[in-house]
Amino acid sequence: MAKRELIITNSNDIHADLVMEKLRNKNRNPFRINMDLFPKDYGVALKFTAGKWQGHITLKSTQERLDFQNVGVVWMRKKADFNYADDTLEKREKEYLDEELEHILFSLLYSLECSWMSHPKHVRGAIWKGEQQSRAAAMGFAVPPSLISNNPEDVRKFCKSFETGAVFKSLSSPVVTLENDKGETSGQFLPTTLITDAHEDLIESVELSPCFFQQYIPKAYELRVTVILDQVFAAKIHSQDDERTKIDSRDMSAEILYEAENLPAEISDLCRRYVQSYGLTYGALDLIVTPAGEYVFLENNPVGQFLYVEQLVPKLDMSGAVVDSLIKLAETPGEA
Repeated sequence: MAKRELIITNSNDIHADLVMEKLRNKNRNPFRINMDLFPKDYGVALKFTAGKWQGHITLKSTQERLDFQNVGVVWMRKKADFNYADDTLEKREKEYLDEELEHILFSLLYSLECSWMSHPKHVRGAIWKGEQQSRAAAMGFAVPPSLISNNPEDVRKFCKSFETGAVFKSLSSPVVTLENDKGETSGQFLPTTLITDAHEDLIESVELSPCFFQQYIPKAYELRVTVILDQVFAAKIHSQDDERTKIDSRDMSAEILYEAENLPAEISDLCRRYVQSYGLTYGALDLIVTPAGEYVFLENNPVGQFLYVEQLVPKLDMSGAVVDSLIKLAETPGEA
């Protein structure tokens, strides 16, 4: 029986929607677990026998069934909070069930004899931005000087030590979840911020917890470089064409130009080797190209988004590359 692609994500993931459709167009039969509907909408039957876990998972609404021995590759896309049939659970009850379910789910997934895009243990090892900088520098990338400190005076001296200035950056999520007095939540975006004299309150606030600062590097343009197995896709981002994106190109309200870029062979190879050095089969790197033509490493996103770039630059068929890679990995299980 042909091996299948198992996609772990949530019900709002349009990346998975597109890849599922393209897989089916190639006569594949992928199975999707939406974590935000799990276990409420799924049935699980597992038995440890003959030295391994065997069993299946069923989507209750359609009775579609995945036999675990038929999984050839797992695409670990996005996590979400688990969802239970009983919505009256107390907070501590849900916390306990969440921990139990995480153990059950990942005990099973880690036991599968299959390939991954990418294995959670490799993703976990690749997310730490400080370690990313050390590795990038060791492999030959230019990396900006940076500071982590909870001493306001150290931050002031660092920011004033560069003619180009320095920026504050979030190392984890750029979105902070806020809750109002009605219990309603909303997300607030924390952009990369060029530090000026107007940011004295921000500098003082580092006493609460160490924060990350980095020399501001002047840009000719920016690059989003996506590595999928051995393929490298580069998008040139004309971030300096609009005031809203000069410091942080993630302001999607600005209609700046994205276009395909042919990287120098040594930069393309360096990006590929960097991603693969973690054991990853996927990675999305953010780079700066300076007015002098130097390529500067900012960060790598081991589960970074690609669809928004593909929509702006259809020539960069990254969804097609993901589909082909999943099929290849499914047919050669255990090799990645």
